[in-house]
Amino acid sequence: MQIWVDADACPNVIKEILFRAAERLQIRTTLVANQPLRIPPSLYIKTIQVQAGFDVADNRIVQDLAAGDLVITADIPLAAEVIEKKGHALNPRGQFYTPENIRERLRVRNAMEEMRNSGVMTGGPATLSLSDRQAFANQLDRFLTRHCRSKP
Repeated sequence: MQIWVDADACPNVIKEILFRAAERLQIRTTLVANQPLRIPPSLYIKTIQVQAGFDVADNRIVQDLAAGDLVITADIPLAAEVIEKKGHALNPRGQFYTPENIRERLRVRNAMEEMRNSGVMTGGPATLSLSDRQAFANQLDRFLTRHCRSKP
């Protein structure tokens, strides 16, 4: 099992939580982005820089993803592809995308995109709150407890 991070838009505070988890559990964590990223020196954390372009980072994650891997993303179409490949997808607000909820989330996302394309101002997502960070940390910890063995 490995953690993949859709890192271009992932908040730094979420990356820090992931870095601590990677070190604590000695789990491979790969950040994929189209720009250089700063990461702490670690045997378990690495970055992959891809070319700039629409969905290039997403495509790389899907290409390298194995069943059972965890992907951190707020990108709903990417989450749908992860689920299709039998991976797990968690957003930075601590909500899992599941086979049961992904179709509805895609419908809402597509409806909002249509509204924006027609000129309706829909606004962006709310700022990541302290409770969002805590929800993410809690969900990540529960997931890793269930899916990884702690190493001494």
